[in-house]
Amino acid sequence: MTGALDSSPDGLREDLRLVGEKLAQALAGLHGAPVARTAGGRRAARRLGGPLPERGAPLRGLVAELIDQLAPPGINTSSGGYLGFIPGGGLPDAALADLIAGVLNRFTGIALAAPGLVAAEVQVLRWLCAELGLPADGCGGLLTSGGSLATLTALAAARERHLGENTAAGALFVAEQTHHSARKAARLLGLPARAVIAVAQDAAHRMRPDALRAAIADARARGQRPFCLISTAGSTATGAVDPLRDLADVCQDEGLWHHVDGAWGACFALTARGRAALDGLSRADSITLDPHKGLFLPYGTGALLVRDRAALRAAFAEPSSYLPTPADAEDLWDFADMGPELSRPARGLRLWLPLRRRGAGAFRAALDEKLDLAALAWERLSAVPGLQLGPRPALSLFTFTAGDGARTRRVLSRVNARGRVFLTGATVPGPAGPTFVGRVCVLHLRTTAAHIDALEADLRAALAEEAPDVRPAEP
Repeated sequence: MTGALDSSPDGLREDLRLVGEKLAQALAGLHGAPVARTAGGRRAARRLGGPLPERGAPLRGLVAELIDQLAPPGINTSSGGYLGFIPGGGLPDAALADLIAGVLNRFTGIALAAPGLVAAEVQVLRWLCAELGLPADGCGGLLTSGGSLATLTALAAARERHLGENTAAGALFVAEQTHHSARKAARLLGLPARAVIAVAQDAAHRMRPDALRAAIADARARGQRPFCLISTAGSTATGAVDPLRDLADVCQDEGLWHHVDGAWGACFALTARGRAALDGLSRADSITLDPHKGLFLPYGTGALLVRDRAALRAAFAEPSSYLPTPADAEDLWDFADMGPELSRPARGLRLWLPLRRRGAGAFRAALDEKLDLAALAWERLSAVPGLQLGPRPALSLFTFTAGDGARTRRVLSRVNARGRVFLTGATVPGPAGPTFVGRVCVLHLRTTAAHIDALEADLRAALAEEAPDVRPAEP
């Protein structure tokens, strides 16, 4: 009966041809397709009602249903016009790597099971450590499903090293705009709510080192044990980069683990401008970065890099009689002893294949292009009457307002309804209290100058609908 589930070599070739042709059509159709399609979502969901089918159906019809009917409703995150949240790109090379990993189905939780594929992932991680300036001796990390799991893993290592079992007394310092995954990780690790202490930011939404020192002193005076700082290398809400070097000095003086959330921003360290903007990143004890953002890969590709991989083993290694002797050579690591997962796929191929096929230079050039496009967008929008822009982007994300929060929301809605670009907003601290701002994040593989043209034109048109004296740009 196994044959009813498996594929023959010829059958697999035909299946790949069919799926490949359909995906190529979808890729070709990205240009001109709306970035956000709100209609049809409920209809697509209703198509999936009914009991589990007892008999199978032809692949051609299932693939068409998936690509033509179930996928289109919602936000088209494969479009270059996707400038909201934090874009990625869905690099097809990584999908090919996933296909290889899935068909070969090798287990990479322990090195003995697939030493070649584990070594490929180790190589990728060491490449990333080198690019971000971590020391070659003893560094390491692992690839995860995303930044949330990477942050959880880092915080567990910091807790183990600095608190041991005395979790209740711990004090974790975050910024007012720190990503919500930090607080979630603290809760999952059993830290009480009072352990998470928000540190004040300056007018540019950057953490203040003097405020951090004061918060540490206050925590100690209350009998708490400060153990970790989570700073930000590119905040999600505003794009701000904390003063990483100054914060590293504080952590060194106070004996804190310094974790940097560089989920989307840290990958810019592959460029000269990015390294300058991220000065001090190399002094971190651990760094979260998401290749599914800053390296344009499909969702589900996060990474944690650490200065000392022994800290991960101390937090996660758990010997078992049914597992082989642990490995921790320079080129072979047991990832099961470095994070919460035992079962894991050959996740490293998602990075290894694109980097080997395209070369690091292609990724550096793409990241430099995004820096250029973000600067272009900021310059263009700064000349649009009715918009007030936030600071010039430190990397590739900046904010704007169109008056009050309600008006800004209406403008965003009108821009998104045109379907050429997609924007999102956030509520951030301001001199007069919380303020809703629009955001522009340029980080998509397929974003070009033409999308910046569309962004400016559609914002002008949306503003004109709000205030007739502000006219759209001439076509």
